[in-house]
Amino acid sequence: MDLEGYARILLKKGKEEKLAELIAEVKDIPIEKAEKIAEAVFLEVKNAYSKTTPILDYFKSGVKMGEFGVGSRGEGDFYVHSKIGEMCRSELDDAGVVRIGEYYLAISVDGIHSRLSEFPFIAGFHAARAAMRDVYVMGAKPLALFSDIHVADDGDVSKIFDHLAGIMAISEATNVPLVSGSTLRIGGDMVIGERMTGAVGCVGVGKKVTRRRDAKKGDVILMTEGAGGGTIATTAIYYGRHEIVDETINVDFIKAAEAALKHVEKIHAMTDVTNGGVRGDAMEISRVSKTKLVFEYEKLRGVVNKKVLNMLEELEIDFLGVSIDSLMIICPENDSEEIAEEIEKAGVRVEEVGWVEEGEGAYLIEDGEEKELKPRFRESAYTPIKKLVGEERPENFEELKKRVDKAFEAALRKKELVLKKLRKVPS
Repeated sequence: MDLEGYARILLKKGKEEKLAELIAEVKDIPIEKAEKIAEAVFLEVKNAYSKTTPILDYFKSGVKMGEFGVGSRGEGDFYVHSKIGEMCRSELDDAGVVRIGEYYLAISVDGIHSRLSEFPFIAGFHAARAAMRDVYVMGAKPLALFSDIHVADDGDVSKIFDHLAGIMAISEATNVPLVSGSTLRIGGDMVIGERMTGAVGCVGVGKKVTRRRDAKKGDVILMTEGAGGGTIATTAIYYGRHEIVDETINVDFIKAAEAALKHVEKIHAMTDVTNGGVRGDAMEISRVSKTKLVFEYEKLRGVVNKKVLNMLEELEIDFLGVSIDSLMIICPENDSEEIAEEIEKAGVRVEEVGWVEEGEGAYLIEDGEEKELKPRFRESAYTPIKKLVGEERPENFEELKKRVDKAFEAALRKKELVLKKLRKVPS
């Protein structure tokens, strides 16, 4: 519970007394002590928000994160990330890449799944594996991991150790050391409850970059078997299919990626199938490479772990729109067999699932018919509450985009004003 945010709401409604009641209930303390905490909270909030300066203020778009689908790996999320890329003046891919002499330094960071707060070990395990995946698919070999853990005020300290154990399980299984990190409380004294969040990052080095935009007409598309990561684990947990979580605990992707790197010079592009599933990744690859991607439905269905696929189909969750953590490789047809054999030797199943043509967009061949393969506004709804929220695009989405654009432009103006001050030559 965010005391600061709740206090702002209560001040507007003139119901300040409710804050002490909430604090007493959540923290299980006497009302007298809760009233003193509430008094201090209101004092800080009034001091912080009664006045402001340009550097502290920010443009209010009036568009909420959930309303716009940010973080939900769909159309709204992709739009916000395109604006982030514009601000950073860089091309967004699975990981950032910087050239240093003859080498490329690849850096990635992945947040833990928001619904895995009470399951610290797998939260750490899957975030670490995801960060490594993002480095691998840029054609680089992971060299080091770093972590950032935040636990709310009432969270058990043991969460830190369980989370780190999950990260270290990946670290020690792959011989990629965890070298640095940070441990903090979420919101300090202003957030009560047990919520945990954080991220794991990875740094790697390579000599060739396998960017999404380098997919070419005539290439074929390979995909390894995927059993999912944080998303599939979350689905299993919140639908009571806990036995499926075990399917996600593996290093198959890393084995496959290590094998693929032996032929990195022959690979045009790689990605991990996570960003809204095949629907999201295929459309993004098509957009940046200016090509048309065509997939065979049954082949795609066949590269999903059978137990995971059965769960998804029983729960009516579209496997094409959810993260399954497969390695996707786009390469010349003449080289595909050699690359696939190397991956199979590593003990990971891989299939040719499609090809690249001249044109644009992503398409699916099902029952002999070619259908457009588009991302939805949100990724496939994979928990009961997500099904209630739905996957539909808001009717006023274009208007929301305009308001987001205004917020983006206001942030750019603030940045330029501060840069002008920082670059000012002393007289």
